[in-house]
Amino acid sequence: MISSQIIISAIIATSIATYISRFMGAVTSEKVSVKSKLFKWFNCVAYSTLSALLGRMIIFPAGVLADSDLVMRLLVFFICIAIFLISKKNLVIPTVTSAILLSFLTNI
Repeated sequence: MISSQIIISAIIATSIATYISRFMGAVTSEKVSVKSKLFKWFNCVAYSTLSALLGRMIIFPAGVLADSDLVMRLLVFFICIAIFLISKKNLVIPTVTSAILLSFLTNI
């Protein structure tokens, strides 16, 4: 069994790592132009990481999401992308719809 001291140490270490990177981003943000190649590169890396994580969640899910079929997850994904585009890139509507739709489809 994992002791509470190890858990607290892990929380402190990850918090420090998170806040150091945020602090460094805030300090250096004034020096980086939004139109620079460096900024565009970081933007591409961030979006590619996000899309890889989303793809992994859909194709190789863990936990409760693994109980649903791949076809259902893909169906929900494409429906929510369509809702996102129709709703003028609103993030709340497709997010709520995905939870409702996936829970409805898996309980049929």
